[in-house]
Amino acid sequence: LLVVVVDQATKFWATSALSGGRSIPLLGDLLGLRLIYNPGAAFSIGTGVTWIFAIIAAVAVVAITWVARRVGSRAWAVALGLVLGGATTHLLDRLFREPGFARGHVVDFIDYAGFFIGNVADISLVVGGVLTVGLYLRGIGIDGRRSDR
Repeated sequence: LLVVVVDQATKFWATSALSGGRSIPLLGDLLGLRLIYNPGAAFSIGTGVTWIFAIIAAVAVVAITWVARRVGSRAWAVALGLVLGGATTHLLDRLFREPGFARGHVVDFIDYAGFFIGNVADISLVVGGVLTVGLYLRGIGIDGRRSDR
């Protein structure tokens, strides 16, 4: 819930403060704020099939919610919570933002040296994904028990 609230609040701010092509440098050319509306996935891949991303996000939200019932580890709860929050807020953008239902564009505004532009949900997805991989590699099951590898 925290990820969804923070992500949506920062997107609300970005759409008002960065409209009209305004950009704000934070760390020179390395990090800044610039508003775009992304119709695709990462790096604007798949811009013509936005509705597929809405379906993928919905499936991810349902699957993570289903799996989360078995969580017996605080670390897994945090990892899955971060991924669930990021997927949920991307789903909300796809469903309710322009240009229309299930075709909405994701609001991106954190500019990483011109390489890509993301948002809080993207950060949450990456951190949650890294934590998930780390827990798996350490042999910590979703129930919190270590497996012998």
